[in-house]
Amino acid sequence: MNFQRGQEKEPLEINLVPMIDVMLVILIFLMITTTYSKYTELQISLPTAAAETQPERPNEVTVLVNAQGQYVVNRAAVPFRGVEQLADELRRAGAAQKDSIVVISADAAATHQAVIRVMEAARIAGVTQITFTTQSNK
Repeated sequence: MNFQRGQEKEPLEINLVPMIDVMLVILIFLMITTTYSKYTELQISLPTAAAETQPERPNEVTVLVNAQGQYVVNRAAVPFRGVEQLADELRRAGAAQKDSIVVISADAAATHQAVIRVMEAARIAGVTQITFTTQSNK
């Protein structure tokens, strides 16, 4: 037996191949188990309706929303100062009517937020029935 004290063998080189193999296995596992969502590639086409035109109901409160986010309630322009103010306008417009229905006619280029403001104002005003108008595809 050859026991030599004080002389230790230095490693000649570090073997990186096992570490690279482990990293590749982890990378492949992550690539397989990860799902990628591509929300920017969604194609959205707004629906059109082929239904017959409905007769005007006497308890309707019509709200028009244009592309710039301006509001018209029953043919009267309403400057937007807040949802509470819009709710007051809806209350005034439907005050003489029982169980009023809010009919929202929004431009196709109107923002989603502009329509949500009308819905929130209707909720605050106590209106429980909301409907939307669509473009006929005829």
